[in-house]
Amino acid sequence: MSQHILTAVAWPYANGPRHIGHVSGFGVPSDVFSRYQRMAGNKVLMVSGTDEHGTPIQVQADTEGVSARELADRYNRVIAEDLTGLGLSYDLFTRTTTNNHYAVTQEIFKGLYDNGYIFPKTTMGAISPSTGRTLPDRYIEGTCPICGYDGARGDQCDNCGNQLDPIQLINPKSRINGETPVFAETEHFMLDLPAFAEVLGSYLQSKQGEWRPNVLKFALNLLGDLQPRAISRDLDWGVPIPLDGWRDQPNKRLYVWFDAVIGYLSASIEWARRSGDPDAWRAWWQNPDARGYYFMGKDNIVFHAEIWPAMLLGYSGQGDRGGSAGSLGALNVPSEVVSSEFLTMEGKKFSSSRQVVIYVRDFLARYDADALRYYIAVAGPENQDTDFTWQEFVNRNNGELVAAWGNLVNRSISMAAKNFGTIPEPGDLTDADRALLERSRGTFAPVGAELARSRFKNAITEAFDVVREANKYLAEQEPWKLKDDPARQKSILHVALQVVDDAKTMLTPFLPSSSNKVFAMLGGEGVWSGMPEMRDVDEDGGTPYPVITGDYDGAARWEHRPIKPGTPLAPPVPLFKKLDPKVVDEELARLEK
Repeated sequence: MSQHILTAVAWPYANGPRHIGHVSGFGVPSDVFSRYQRMAGNKVLMVSGTDEHGTPIQVQADTEGVSARELADRYNRVIAEDLTGLGLSYDLFTRTTTNNHYAVTQEIFKGLYDNGYIFPKTTMGAISPSTGRTLPDRYIEGTCPICGYDGARGDQCDNCGNQLDPIQLINPKSRINGETPVFAETEHFMLDLPAFAEVLGSYLQSKQGEWRPNVLKFALNLLGDLQPRAISRDLDWGVPIPLDGWRDQPNKRLYVWFDAVIGYLSASIEWARRSGDPDAWRAWWQNPDARGYYFMGKDNIVFHAEIWPAMLLGYSGQGDRGGSAGSLGALNVPSEVVSSEFLTMEGKKFSSSRQVVIYVRDFLARYDADALRYYIAVAGPENQDTDFTWQEFVNRNNGELVAAWGNLVNRSISMAAKNFGTIPEPGDLTDADRALLERSRGTFAPVGAELARSRFKNAITEAFDVVREANKYLAEQEPWKLKDDPARQKSILHVALQVVDDAKTMLTPFLPSSSNKVFAMLGGEGVWSGMPEMRDVDEDGGTPYPVITGDYDGAARWEHRPIKPGTPLAPPVPLFKKLDPKVVDEELARLEK
């Protein structure tokens, strides 16, 4: 039975272009998952956008001598172009500076406030002595007072996982310019996380055996020390606080993390309005049978496994203080938080300032999008930190994409096209023929099961095992030597083409662009797997902005489909480019510049 699947993808920050470490955590995994779910017949809504508020945007804008809005406009378009180039099939990729997002964020705030889960409190805020601006918690570093880790941030220690306030840090320093912040009294609104300890505990315990163990363990460890968390900041760039006496204060705004997680909901509502049915979003957010999967890197687990569920529960009137649902109604909490670990590069952390980086657009200017997607799926940071090296990328491109999959496609189709022009009719099948066909057909179920559980490495490894077995089969059967036995040659090539078609289907979530090429080479007509496109839209005639959207209702279905003898075959085209080994030295030299 068809199910509503929400794919909620972490919002890339619009203070610069994104690098391949970013998309290995949130981008490619979410798209592989969404494409599979659509092929399996489910109704998918994949949403995200650029995260455009907060001090980091303002700091970068000051550095570049532009306004925060100008900076956000520029990088919103750059990021949208890059993610489109990667083939990420968003139903809507938007931004957090829309009127719609402001309205939805303010509604969630008011619902939480009315139910008693938000309260004002006088706190000590960190101020930059040189600018007078508030320093965001993440831009302050020091020694953790709990575990002694030297490098803890003002909001959280990545070593022990505990939430922190900047004033708790030992020897705090600004990450912007190294100065010691000054702490001054300021009034802010707090989200009362301790009021959700019991309901969050029940929620997380119910996920045993479903979530990745590292994600669930991290989230459960945080339950014992839930503290009220500030949701406003002294800033002039962000969503205004929707309360009398606060709304018009020019230096008070909702904290960027608070409005960013609400983006999943606001993007769904914007998508619904643009689809022509303003209430369409409710099927993913209020249907008890709907499932919501959230994709991100591990540094965002706390926001998605605890804070966002708490906000949704509080808005829906579920927490220690009870309450009633706001005007949007009761809302579903995440079914799963699918967090990846970190990707490093040549043994070092990605760092734009230190030039240890390759941006998505630079990568796509030189290499195939599917080659990067494949690398992330088979060697990415799914369950542990992983190191990207150019040597491994070239080896996998040449040895697996080109020599295994590309070779199988090319020699099977070219031989059949040259000798017969169409998909040949098989004759009597041998045990070897039937064994390979059964192996191929039987792989859909296990690969699909792994994809449904976001176990992408297992899934693509299993699919590629079929590719390797098909290459072995061709090497053993040697159809190129059977010109005097066309009947047997036809059978072998029919079997090979059937496995190519099966493999094309199983690899579609990972390699959509090249799978579309294989579909066409096998005589397919129309669209196999839809690709994203950028469109400029506006709100009520306002300034246009780009979104990513697309029509993904192609022919692709997660099932074995018998090929039809007599179908004309198109001349094969290379699926992937073989890379010169010199690429490794060239790319390493770029890193050293």
